[in-house]
Amino acid sequence: MVDGVCPGCGEPLAGRTGRKGRSSVYCSAACRQRAYRERRAAPSDTVQGLIEEVGRQVRELVPAPPAVFYSGVSELATSVGRLRRIARTARDTADPVTEEPVMGEPGAVDPVTTGPVTEVALAESDFAALVESYRRELRVHCYRMSGSYDDAEDLVQETFLRAWRARDGFAGRASVRTWLYRIATNACLDFQRRTARRPQRYEPLPGMNHGGAEPPARITWLQPYPDDDLPSTEEQPDALAVSRETLELVFLAAIQHLPPRQRAVLVLRDVLGLAAAETAAVLDMTVASVNSALQRARPTLRDHLPRRRAEWTAEADVREREILARYMAAAERLDLTEVATLLSEDITLTMPPNPFWFVGREALVEFLSVSLDPDSPMFLGHWRHLPARANGQLAAGGYVRRPGTTVYRAQVLDVLRVEGDRIVEITSFEPHLFPAFGLPLRLPADR
Repeated sequence: MVDGVCPGCGEPLAGRTGRKGRSSVYCSAACRQRAYRERRAAPSDTVQGLIEEVGRQVRELVPAPPAVFYSGVSELATSVGRLRRIARTARDTADPVTEEPVMGEPGAVDPVTTGPVTEVALAESDFAALVESYRRELRVHCYRMSGSYDDAEDLVQETFLRAWRARDGFAGRASVRTWLYRIATNACLDFQRRTARRPQRYEPLPGMNHGGAEPPARITWLQPYPDDDLPSTEEQPDALAVSRETLELVFLAAIQHLPPRQRAVLVLRDVLGLAAAETAAVLDMTVASVNSALQRARPTLRDHLPRRRAEWTAEADVREREILARYMAAAERLDLTEVATLLSEDITLTMPPNPFWFVGREALVEFLSVSLDPDSPMFLGHWRHLPARANGQLAAGGYVRRPGTTVYRAQVLDVLRVEGDRIVEITSFEPHLFPAFGLPLRLPADR
């Protein structure tokens, strides 16, 4: 039995009877990579080609039937959005010396005749079109290196600026992707040298029951990453680069314990799958030094990781969604008993960057009982939740309508780690990243 044919070579795809996971689109990694390179080389990947594509889509728009019209407008919006991102990248990487030529000099545009685009502007636009297609996967890479979504965005922008300034030195001996990863990795290493971040341990707060276990690691800069912002398989065919396990918060927290260069080696070798020689070239190290750093990094990483699940299955995803739905419904009903039944006995809750932490169901329920009890003087208010996904895990965007108000305001993003039928870890983040997850900052009271 087959599931269709490979769009790359036309060979039949193997059937998936008895197999779990997503169906293959291509018959092999070679066909997938070939199609990926062809898409990158397509005319629409140049600025002029993309402009022509937008023009074609505009000419083909018809207002009826509605389904066709909607499809055409959606395609147009995607193309215009990409063109806008390219223009933004070109603007942000533009050399201020050549961005506005002086009238009378080569490259200047007559304000009356509005002459052709300058060679400098064209080079900037073509460069922006080239690097913009790598933005998402580079942001994931910088996120793994930094542990912060905000810092990752800044580091990608720094990568593009460095790449623009160093464009004349790109000899083409390596791929553009390898070249950009080298710049991004070194931008991350420079950032870590400047900030000198080191994980600490949470400390007890006066008058608060944190539970009897050892305090967990405190990583104040840790932030969630929205699943919708991950590269698609069309943009990034190498599944390792966006694999679920290497984006989980426990993995992100664990690699923050590694020295920056060991972290870079582990990410490049074990996450991205680069060979030792490629990693050595990216980091200006010897192959022996790369292998030595990797041998030191792996045991440290294992020491900071919890027990791992062997694989992700559709059944596990369904069960986790059911637990998330029960968790949100119980919180909205202020049903502390139901919340408690969903928690494992050794549940851990942390709230980076805040100093609050709890280990154990009893300590966490004691903390929640004060804010969920309407008769308590510390009652926080009534809750509403919207589901989300972060770091390959289920999450809940929590909104609170405080007593005496009529609007639910964004309060917290809870990222859940589920094992079996219990929640074993909750990492609660502040709400400023809600827009990155497609979540509003307010909900009406009559929702």
